[in-house]
Amino acid sequence: MKRRVLAMFLACVMALGLLAGCGGNDSDAPGSSGGSNGGSNASTPSGGSGEATDITLKVWCPTNQIETGIMDEQQKAFQEAHPEWNITWDTTAVGEDTCQESVLRDVDSAADVYFFSSDQLPALVSAGAIAQLGGSTAEMVENNMSEAVVNTAKVDGSLYAIPFTHNTFFMFYDKTLLSEDDIKSLESIMAAETADNVYNFYFESAGGWKLGCYYYGAGLSVFGADGSDLSAGVDWNNATGLAVTNYLIDLIGNPKCAYDGEIAVSELIADHRLGAWFDGSWNYDLYHDALGDDLGLAVIPTFNPDGTDRQLLGFYSSKCIGVNAKSQNPAAAVAFAAFLGNEENQVLRYEKSAQIPTNISAAATEAVQSSELAAVITAEANSCSVMQPLSTTFSARYWTYAGAIPTEIRSGEINKDNAQAKLDTFVAAMTAE
Repeated sequence: MKRRVLAMFLACVMALGLLAGCGGNDSDAPGSSGGSNGGSNASTPSGGSGEATDITLKVWCPTNQIETGIMDEQQKAFQEAHPEWNITWDTTAVGEDTCQESVLRDVDSAADVYFFSSDQLPALVSAGAIAQLGGSTAEMVENNMSEAVVNTAKVDGSLYAIPFTHNTFFMFYDKTLLSEDDIKSLESIMAAETADNVYNFYFESAGGWKLGCYYYGAGLSVFGADGSDLSAGVDWNNATGLAVTNYLIDLIGNPKCAYDGEIAVSELIADHRLGAWFDGSWNYDLYHDALGDDLGLAVIPTFNPDGTDRQLLGFYSSKCIGVNAKSQNPAAAVAFAAFLGNEENQVLRYEKSAQIPTNISAAATEAVQSSELAAVITAEANSCSVMQPLSTTFSARYWTYAGAIPTEIRSGEINKDNAQAKLDTFVAAMTAE
């Protein structure tokens, strides 16, 4: 079941040509009018007069792309490179994790270009809310990215997005509270002697995204290896699944374990009151600003739910840039999306928001290669992760039902007396026809 991503830093996006498009052989793709560049005449100057065409591009991106000035810098550079368009920018902060919800609420009025997590791709494709990429844009991705990363942006073999950074979580820890030996296992993390007002570990389900590392780490699965085989069922209610659930009941109930939603990581770390927690590179700067050299990075640890040491396995996916299939200016939208994913802008994004590039040249720079952050993400992807399923079957069921498990454990609704019955109910709901 474990999917290794040995070539993760070989993922890449080549530099953008003048216009990378939706078209090529994908003339029937959503938002595409065909042709080698897949553009729409609505987005290009008419009559050969050389006059710029006035257009508006609506962009949804995470807050860190706005507050750091990255997006503004990229938009100005793109406008300078494309005098054929006189662009009015309409930029709004929308997190990658909530982008799907915002887009599907009203596809017609959603952003022309948006940032999203790759696990949202099946729903966006199903709703006709994202343009299939062809022509030079598809060549840019297909020819210069590793298969593992490209696959995070595909549905049924067709490419719909431009991955720009790796999306997985790893472990942060406070070096003043935990040693390198302590962080090797969750048991040793919890056993470390700390002051009464200090939490050794922070539990966060992230709607099931981080929860999965416990069950997948124990060798369990949801709808087979790739999450698309409904007939394979869900085995979380077997003896191993029960052991994992009982382990989580003990962990979440431990007074040395902080629980997400009750107290914030940022509230704890500034006062050295939190030993270890799981998160991604997007919050590295926040934590480093608070802890400086006391901030440690490591792969997620092992745990022992049933007498056997098992490696926790986090979901691996990517963060992507997509184009709305209903965009009124598809040529400009695709060109800008590809521009955002090119080498120069991946380097810029790394420098200003610590997001590890998928571009081969950007990832090969000395700054990235010498980065502890880049090294730990590589190790996490190679040895402590499974490819996050992209099937609609998985997405439609997992997030709803699995995400409720920790909440019910915390409330006491799931306890050791009824854990087996609750898991049976969970599996029945997941596999219902």
